[in-house]
Amino acid sequence: MSPVLTTRARAKLNLSLHVVGRRPDGYHALESLVAFASVADHLSLDADKPEGLIVQGPFASAAGEDQDNLVLKAVRQLRQFKPALRCGHLTLTKYLPAQAGFGGGSADAAATLRLLARLNGLSLDDPELLEAARLIGADVPVCLRSRPVMMRGIGDELGEVLNLPKIHAVLVKPPVGMATPEVFRQLGLEKGEQTNRLPHPECSATSAQELIVHLHRLGNDLQAPANAIGPVIGEALAALSQQQGCRLARMSGSGSAVFALFESAAQAKNAAGLLAGTYGNWWVKPTVIG
Repeated sequence: MSPVLTTRARAKLNLSLHVVGRRPDGYHALESLVAFASVADHLSLDADKPEGLIVQGPFASAAGEDQDNLVLKAVRQLRQFKPALRCGHLTLTKYLPAQAGFGGGSADAAATLRLLARLNGLSLDDPELLEAARLIGADVPVCLRSRPVMMRGIGDELGEVLNLPKIHAVLVKPPVGMATPEVFRQLGLEKGEQTNRLPHPECSATSAQELIVHLHRLGNDLQAPANAIGPVIGEALAALSQQQGCRLARMSGSGSAVFALFESAAQAKNAAGLLAGTYGNWWVKPTVIG
């Protein structure tokens, strides 16, 4: 009898996101400092049960039909490279909201690949595993690592894992979803056009204070376009900025989720409680990044 394997699909946060241009193939080229939060979906794999998937949890309905779920897509994609791949019954518990900029579906797919690697004795550096991650989606390779890193290109160029300090945060998802292609269209870049942005500086912060100072020099180039589509993003950022101890408030990815960094766990927890009480239809969670 095999033990049930478990892992967490942690929320991906773009601490910064710079758009450097639009490639001839239509994809936008990015530079982004990525980190992961303690808030996560949970995934388990029982190899002794027939292959299948159950999705449960507060955001199960947002995961889509089974045949479209990225968990099963990850199984199918890796099996194309490894026909004898063992699997089993997967249970995904969705705690992360969809269309938030947290990379939830990508994190779920990456978590599936990690569990399949453990079950089948594969290294996470296995070239076919990495290629499967790339083919599933742009954010899956970085979510496979689930560690702080500089991400470039369309998510296919990953730097070395960074030893960023842990920092307390609050995540907020207003009741509006953001379709990533629509946000990018707001930029109005033509194919082949560059933004002439300066290169994104490397991060060598060894303390939370140094990290905050570094992030203040950066930004998220999709924040203004997303706010033009859903002005509630600006409202959420303003509400976070007004909380005691907030050192930085920014949107993650293409939205609509935003985050704020705090000096202490107590301040983050207090801010989350106040925001949840004031905005009852917002998803609000205190967390730790790093």
